[in-house]
Amino acid sequence: MPDLLRTGGPKIIAVANQKGGVGKTTTAINLGAALAEQGNKVLLIDLDPQGNASTGLGIEAEDREHTTYELLLDEVPLDEVILKTDVNGLEIVPATIDLSSADIELIANEKRSYLLHDALRQPAMERFAYDYILIDCPPSLNLLTVNAMVAAHSVMVPLQSEFFALEGLSQLMLTIREVRQSANPNLRIEGIVLTMYDSRNNLSQQVEEDARDNLGDLVFRTIIPRNVRVSEAPSYAMPVLQFDGGSKGSAAYRALAQELMEKNQMAAA
Repeated sequence: MPDLLRTGGPKIIAVANQKGGVGKTTTAINLGAALAEQGNKVLLIDLDPQGNASTGLGIEAEDREHTTYELLLDEVPLDEVILKTDVNGLEIVPATIDLSSADIELIANEKRSYLLHDALRQPAMERFAYDYILIDCPPSLNLLTVNAMVAAHSVMVPLQSEFFALEGLSQLMLTIREVRQSANPNLRIEGIVLTMYDSRNNLSQQVEEDARDNLGDLVFRTIIPRNVRVSEAPSYAMPVLQFDGGSKGSAAYRALAQELMEKNQMAAA
C-alpha cells in the first residue's frame, strides 16, 4: 500500500500527550481551522473516546452514525465516516464513547497497530486531496495512540506551561522511539507546542526556558497563551478563529499554522 508521504500527499500529524488537560484537543481543532483558513484542505481524525474534538466542531451526537470506531474495526468506507464541519476546508471523522472499547477489541487483531495506517492509505483517500491530516489522540499511551503514531509522519506534542510539564515527556518520547523501531521508522517529532502560557507568570517562563534548553529547535517558536476566548469557544461548538477571530488565541494558532507550513516547505525543498 503506498505511503502518503509522496509528492502531493497529505502530511499526517498525530497530536499526542498522555497527560490530559494540556490543550491537545484545543490545539488539534484550532490548528486545523487555522490551516484551513490558509487554503489547506484538512481532515481531523477524532481518536479520543470522549469525542471532544467532534463536539468542539459542532458535530452533534446523533449525526455520528459512523465514527473512528467503524473506520478502524468495521472497515466502513471513508465516504461514510468523513463529515463536513462549519469551517470551510476542515472535515472530521468523529468519535463517540464506543471507541473506549476499541482497545480491548484490538488486542485480538493481528494487525491491531496498523488499522488506522491502512485506513488512511486506501486508494479512495486520494480523491479527497487533503493537505493535512491531524489525529487527536486520547490522553493515554494505549493502542489507539500507537495506531496514530504508526499512521502518522510526525507527532506534535502540546506541553502545558506548568510544574512537572517536562517530566511526562520522557514516557511519550520512549513510546515514539519504540514505534519508530518496530513499526514506523520514519516517524519523527514535529515539535513541542507550549500551551496555556501566562507571560506574567514566572513558572511559565521557567518551563519555556527549560523546554528550549532541553529540546532546542524541537520547541515551536509560537507559544499558545492562556486566553479566555480559547476556553469559551468549545462551549459554542466552534474553533476560536470563528468564535473570536481577533483574539490573542486566534492570532497564536494562525502563527502556529504558518510556522508548521514553513517547516514543511523547508523540509520538502
